[in-house]
Amino acid sequence: IETCNHLWNKLSERGADRKSLMINLGGGVITDMGGFVASTFKRGLKFINIPTTLLSMVDASVGGKTGVDLGPLKNQIGLFSNPEMVLVDIDFLNTVSEREMRSGLAEIIKYGFTFDENLWNTIKRFTEIDMQEINKLVYKSVVIKNKVVLQDLHENNLRKSLNFGHTIGHAIESYFLESEDKKSLTHGEAIAVGMIVELYYSSQVFEFPMELTESLKSFVNRFYGTVHIEKDDLAEITKLMKFDKKNVSGKINFVLLDQMESCKLDVQLDAELIQNGLFYYMQASQ
Repeated sequence: IETCNHLWNKLSERGADRKSLMINLGGGVITDMGGFVASTFKRGLKFINIPTTLLSMVDASVGGKTGVDLGPLKNQIGLFSNPEMVLVDIDFLNTVSEREMRSGLAEIIKYGFTFDENLWNTIKRFTEIDMQEINKLVYKSVVIKNKVVLQDLHENNLRKSLNFGHTIGHAIESYFLESEDKKSLTHGEAIAVGMIVELYYSSQVFEFPMELTESLKSFVNRFYGTVHIEKDDLAEITKLMKFDKKNVSGKINFVLLDQMESCKLDVQLDAELIQNGLFYYMQASQ
């Protein structure tokens, strides 16, 4: 938020008015924050997003969500505001590190489980990032997200499905970000873990096929490496879930699956099952 304040001051100093246009060139942090700054300055400037990372191309820059974190808490301050245009140019991916490419791929895996199994069937064969496939994967991901957002801009129903893996994933991401003895994770690394855990919940509650849960776990451990979560970490991770934006009246709401491409929204779980899902991942990472 301090950076937003700096940008609002710069816009004011440079004479920006309601006819000005802000161009947000960068990754998801830039498009989220730039859209928020533009949308709140003088009650709204027009803005264009030009995403330069895989994550921002397939997720952050599309859909009208803008905002910033509140300390380590993800996406606590923001609003819905659509850009005039999103310009996706795959050539920008030549500037992105391998780790950041893998981070973005996690969001495409999410689309595979929630909306298009063919995406997952393509990705699960990867031994490394396949740039020949990436162009098609980006296009299909944007089509999926745009279709969902056009039906449910303000996340009252269908759009919640795009949060699969994020209730657990955001809590892990925030915990590793603020912990002095943990190395920070990329967004995708945390969401990959979140999807494994939430598929475990899905298998326990809705009989989602356990072999598919195991398939994702095996791929993530091979492709991303393992995230070492200790028993002493669990209480704080669970506490951070309570800040998830899908929650209502203090109840933690999960997005789970009963089968591929079929989501169950606003699912509440007992504390023991939440812990068991984290233990399931911890056993996989040892």
